[in-house]
Amino acid sequence: MDHPLIDLINARIRKAEEDGAFDNLEGAGKPLPQNDNSQDAVMNRILKDNGAVPEFVSLSRELARLREELLETTDRTERKRLIADMSMLEARIEIARKRG
Repeated sequence: MDHPLIDLINARIRKAEEDGAFDNLEGAGKPLPQNDNSQDAVMNRILKDNGAVPEFVSLSRELARLREELLETTDRTERKRLIADMSMLEARIEIARKRG
């Protein structure tokens, strides 16, 4: 069974083609980049093109931000909270790295 919106989707694609939305696209006429994992190639390319990063990278960035905040904070209660948050992030980073 087709998706209930398939007719609407096809109509929008046809309209975009007629309006020239697909003319002069970057990379037009060139082969797609090689990818060893063809099953996930499209998804990986979309993620990469939109700036997605692995979970451990985003967590590492957050940890770096907390470290900077810790350096600038003199309030003992706030420092204690930041250290606890950093400890939790470090554990999450290790888990994310092990998952791949």
